[in-house]
Amino acid sequence: MADKSSELVQGTLDMLILKTLALEPMHGYGIAVRLEQMSKGVFRLNAGSLFVAIQRLQRDGLIKGEWKPTENNRRAKYYALTDQGRKRLSSETKEWGRQVAAITRILEAS
Repeated sequence: MADKSSELVQGTLDMLILKTLALEPMHGYGIAVRLEQMSKGVFRLNAGSLFVAIQRLQRDGLIKGEWKPTENNRRAKYYALTDQGRKRLSSETKEWGRQVAAITRILEAS
């Protein structure tokens, strides 16, 4: 059976981008590649969704962008978490854990 990509649960894309940037600053393409790698191919982001999410995170002050040269000497905008972004990631991670635990309890009910 071939692997297929899955759509992200509504509202999780921002949290996953924040987590990716907590590991290290990176450009948009790098974020998409890292998320696909970490999810073992389950999540493949389309550029439009990623771009809109990055704009929203910047507008909300959770990430900041800076133009820098890439590994192959091209210019790309690298994104990094702000202090506010770190706080949001922490609170969303805790809430996500709470929700996953509740969903697990429901699915395991007999």
